[in-house]
Amino acid sequence: MRLTRRTMMGASGALALGAITGAARSETRMSTLPFAATTPVSVARVGLKARDADKLAAYYSAVVGLEELSRDGETITLGAASRPLLVLERDPAAKPDDPRSAGLFHTAFLLPSRADLGRWINHAIENKIAVEGASDHLVSEAAYLTDPEGNGIEIYADRPRETWKWNGPTVEMATVRMDIPGVIGSVPSGDAGWKGAPENTVVGHVHLRVGDPNQAEAWWNKEFGFDTVTKYGTQAVFLSSGGYHHHIGANTWQSAGAGKRDAGRSGLSWVEMRSSETTTPSTHIDPWGTVIRSVPGVPA
Repeated sequence: MRLTRRTMMGASGALALGAITGAARSETRMSTLPFAATTPVSVARVGLKARDADKLAAYYSAVVGLEELSRDGETITLGAASRPLLVLERDPAAKPDDPRSAGLFHTAFLLPSRADLGRWINHAIENKIAVEGASDHLVSEAAYLTDPEGNGIEIYADRPRETWKWNGPTVEMATVRMDIPGVIGSVPSGDAGWKGAPENTVVGHVHLRVGDPNQAEAWWNKEFGFDTVTKYGTQAVFLSSGGYHHHIGANTWQSAGAGKRDAGRSGLSWVEMRSSETTTPSTHIDPWGTVIRSVPGVPA
């Protein structure tokens, strides 16, 4: 099967979500920082160049549940429980993003628990949010949507790390239909429901559009010491630090052969990686002109 954005996301969409309910069970609403954010290198924040930053900020607040943390000149910073995750940079003159070019495939917001994902799905149903897919990737369960300027979004929860299946250095991943009733059923009976992105929500991974996955793989191996954890044929590669299933994905499902990005377009501006292996900030430029920042520190 040829992998595309649709097959990556699975077939379940907004109409399917609206027709599904599930039995709730008891759960204590507590969370710890997800494993994805505890590895030697992890994703800290993502910057987007926005043609209408106010509209995008309202979308990420209402739909994804991020809170506005600050406004500083031409930027708006959003996050969860005071943790900055997304920075919107105003550029009304920017041309619309070109999905065939190198850039952002999606920003993946990782929720602390399966019940949090169930709460978000109930929120999507109640508010008739357009969801493009709902998938089980074996290591995680994920819903997919697109913001008003064409930037892809994944909202997901990881399965317990001890259930991930490894064959040597390769983690088993797939794309099958999500058990939506099961996810909804993980929400405790009488739960207060979705109240926005909960504490310890992080950007678990970023998936990029690139011109050549092999070139992307070599670049991330060299520049950040990432391990290659799996590939989807010749069209996508997944890489990580510290045994996570992936912090970075890179594919050519829409962008095969793409060259340097047009800096005058909206969409991805930069990705910021947090590293416990460095003491000074640095900026890296990938083969397609995407800015990847590295900042020292450990998650808190």
